[in-house]
Amino acid sequence: MKIVIVGAGAVGAYFGARLEEAGQHVTFLVRKTRARQLEEEGLHITSPHGNYLFNQLNLVEDATQIEHADLVILSVKGYHLEGTLPALRTLVERGAKILPLLNGLEHIPILQEQLGEEAVLGGFAYIITTLNEKGHVIHSSQNHDLIFGPLHPSQTGFCEELEQVMSTAVIDARQSKQILMRMWNKYMFITAFSGVTTAANLPIGTIRQSPSTFNLLHKALIEMKNLANAYHVSISEEQLNQAVTNLQTLPHESTSSMHQDRRKGLTLEVEHLQGGALRLANKAGIQLPVIETLYGLIKPFEQ
Repeated sequence: MKIVIVGAGAVGAYFGARLEEAGQHVTFLVRKTRARQLEEEGLHITSPHGNYLFNQLNLVEDATQIEHADLVILSVKGYHLEGTLPALRTLVERGAKILPLLNGLEHIPILQEQLGEEAVLGGFAYIITTLNEKGHVIHSSQNHDLIFGPLHPSQTGFCEELEQVMSTAVIDARQSKQILMRMWNKYMFITAFSGVTTAANLPIGTIRQSPSTFNLLHKALIEMKNLANAYHVSISEEQLNQAVTNLQTLPHESTSSMHQDRRKGLTLEVEHLQGGALRLANKAGIQLPVIETLYGLIKPFEQ
């Protein structure tokens, strides 16, 4: 399978490297600065599942240089989505299905409108990674889950094939027949987790030591569950409780990618995550007071 990684940050580079390691044909479509860094430093991954070092990468800076693609793994921040659309159109015209791993949900209708419903799969990742000063990937937890599934009936066969391809790589990749529900479940988790860690400027271990702060995180999860239910997506109490359990068992220093970006002084995805939840809530006619408060606390650090 010819796979293109659009967005070779910590998440895209990790999954691209694991697929490259498994013998797949992987091309990284990157901006000039990232291309130079990867050419000079190579692609290095440090992970509990084994380190990976690779110095001969297939890098391109222009989608027109790619003659054919079967799959595009789209792993960019929400605020970079619009800038990727011309390249994605080119790759879809050359045979690709798009597997977006963005946080949130607002990107799905945008991609479907721009690229066609048959081209856009559902998907998300559970992984805690960051880039160090050399652009190497530091994977700091056991989770490296890549969940995907069809959003259109025509994608069923492709997803079956993709599951076989992914099974050869050192990642926990699974197809879900209920991908939209699974995406809402992830959105519930990441909006609460990123919101509290970023607003408090603390890792999850320190948050757990403060019952009042951890309770705030719990309330944010409840609000996101209610939002999903308002859109007729049946996130259950069991799934909510599992999210709380996951937060209780993460390593002490674990934190969200948005909190890592705040620490580094980078642009934050607050508009795509918490802002997106508030826009969806407004359309559904419900209130999210905790999410709204987190949004207000994080927004000044967005840029």
